[in-house]
Amino acid sequence: MVNTRVTKLLDIEYPIIQGGMAWVATHELAAAVSEAGGLGIIASGNAPGEYLREEIKKLREKTDKPFGVNIMLMSPYAEDIVDIVCDERVPVVTTGAGNPGKYIDRFKKLGIKVIPVVPTVSLAQRMEKYGVDAVIAEGTEAGGHVGELTTMSLIPQISDAVEIPVIAAGGIGDSRGLVAAFALGAEGVQVGTRFVCSTEAKVHDNYKDEIIKAKDRDAIVTGRSTGHPVRVLRNKLTRQYAELEKSGAGPEELESLGAGKLRLAVVDGDVDYGSVMCGQIAGLVNDIKSCKEIIEDMFNGTEYLINQLSLLKGGEDNE
Repeated sequence: MVNTRVTKLLDIEYPIIQGGMAWVATHELAAAVSEAGGLGIIASGNAPGEYLREEIKKLREKTDKPFGVNIMLMSPYAEDIVDIVCDERVPVVTTGAGNPGKYIDRFKKLGIKVIPVVPTVSLAQRMEKYGVDAVIAEGTEAGGHVGELTTMSLIPQISDAVEIPVIAAGGIGDSRGLVAAFALGAEGVQVGTRFVCSTEAKVHDNYKDEIIKAKDRDAIVTGRSTGHPVRVLRNKLTRQYAELEKSGAGPEELESLGAGKLRLAVVDGDVDYGSVMCGQIAGLVNDIKSCKEIIEDMFNGTEYLINQLSLLKGGEDNE
């Protein structure tokens, strides 16, 4: 067990949050992570509000543990999603792709914890002023939409800049990444890609297989020219995308090519022309386990690593 401000804030056993991955983070995955002692997250993505209400209902039939909902603030249904989160008294909200400022007072009045994803120090400081409970500092190693700063450089800078708890994300998939995140100043971690390859993730087997087969350089960033870069596994779609960018195609044409491609990969299993979003740790993922096994493996391995670090302090005494 690792007790931090994050475990106390969220009333969970392990300071680990499951990433809010669209089409992946369904009630099945979220319930399994929460049951295993972490914080499971349902991703609202661009889905309509009633989809989310049904997902919350199904999750509550599987677990009575704390859970959260990820709100993509650029979604056309964002207002409806916020209403449903409040109606259902969801314990925790994580946010991305926008500023949650106008909703924070409403959430706080209902006792809903608010944890935005931030890619920069300035945004973390702004969120702290708004009164959020913690921030998820996400490095560019993450899958999906990414910023520019690496986890290694981002976490210590944000940890120094804010008083609220910092949750590290991006490039964390085993106990080594977990210990490193804590050494950098985090008090919890968010994990996405590793949970994609869990038995409970309702993801097409082709998608999971592509992650398991991935090597260290296979997770690339596309769409930098649009201002909305996305990390995915290289495939025929990414080659089409690169050719369009080289030809000088505008953001609308590029976005049109990518529309619906995540669902195509996750649900339909088309990993050639679908968008296989995942982080750079894909090269570390080589099997499929239950969420319980994934979490226990991560935290059981920390004792050995911490002991190894303590040896470094011993210097000549340990030679």
